[in-house]
Amino acid sequence: MVEMLRFRRDPLGFVENYSHRSPSGVFRLPWGAWCVGDSDLALVVLRDPAFNTGTAPFFGDLLPSRPAQNDFGHAVRNLVRARLPEYRVNMAKAAAELPEASQWPATGAMLVYRCTADLLLQPDASPTLRRSMEQAVRVGSLVRAPHMWQRALVEMRRPKLKPMVVELVTARRREGIPADEPRDLLDTLIAVCPDEVTSRELADLYLLMFLSIVGTVGHSVAWSLLLACLHGRPRSSWPWPADWIAREAARHRPVVWMVGRSVPRPTEFGGVPFQPGAVLSVSPYLLHHDENRWTRPGVFRPERWAEPGEHGPYVPFSSGPFICAGAAVAQTMISDALTALADGAHLTVTGGDLRPFVTNAAICRPFVLHRTTKPRGGPSRREGGEQP
Repeated sequence: MVEMLRFRRDPLGFVENYSHRSPSGVFRLPWGAWCVGDSDLALVVLRDPAFNTGTAPFFGDLLPSRPAQNDFGHAVRNLVRARLPEYRVNMAKAAAELPEASQWPATGAMLVYRCTADLLLQPDASPTLRRSMEQAVRVGSLVRAPHMWQRALVEMRRPKLKPMVVELVTARRREGIPADEPRDLLDTLIAVCPDEVTSRELADLYLLMFLSIVGTVGHSVAWSLLLACLHGRPRSSWPWPADWIAREAARHRPVVWMVGRSVPRPTEFGGVPFQPGAVLSVSPYLLHHDENRWTRPGVFRPERWAEPGEHGPYVPFSSGPFICAGAAVAQTMISDALTALADGAHLTVTGGDLRPFVTNAAICRPFVLHRTTKPRGGPSRREGGEQP
């Protein structure tokens, strides 16, 4: 109990301390799982093809084979990449409509949802489902809340999306989908999934992608804003390109802070024996803060991305055979959001804390973003509009 309290108080500092204290490079977490803290061992867990056999745990048992998982990931990536120009236009408009003060990280997820809503589900598909998806984002159901009372509140308020998605999947499968170009994410999934995938399983896959795209990108944008504003010069434009900020934020505070791999056969890591089925976890945060691999890893330094020698192992979206197929696209979406938010504006933050809330993701604590437009040939004005 004491160890769990310490973990909740400062999760990242806790695992760093455990990693430094472990002589074997493998240590046990307070809830009983094992984490590989040694970077060399961690990269073996992530990248060794012999170790990463079978299907990716991200999908559970929703898809029948590794090739089916690969086809699925590539199809989703290709769809989102093709719709990036639309996303950029939407994000520029949404950023300009932000109020002077907005609450984050909640605003980040809502911004990303509104800018991808038509990609996720075409406008005339199901108004009820679209409203319910927006409500799911609004009540904070994309990431598991850190406290029991918060989880109970979210559970009471979030809409039941799965029955609506199952109904729409069933209807589209019956009616058929366009052969030339998918109208939205749901068309893409119906086209790529094998026939043996049931409508309920396909609905689960759709909701998994909805949560992954909106939640991961939205919370990554929030971390990027917080870190850039805390380390930039007040009332001045950021001295770094948006891409550097996005990369450095994903290094410094990765949203996906822990990934697990099932042991395929009896093995030993750091002198600790493991049987098949045991889960070994790797922390991207620990890999990104290895003082032997990175220069001053504890410092937020976007300029390191202009210096090749500054790069250690960078795995914000995992690595090896199970790397996220959409990693590069997600990085682009984060950078595009930062570009839109900073365009023609001074950005500052109040509140915030570099200690994350950690559940199934590492998200930043609440802060307020203040966005004031720069003068353009006249007196200064402030952004108006409703907060998304």
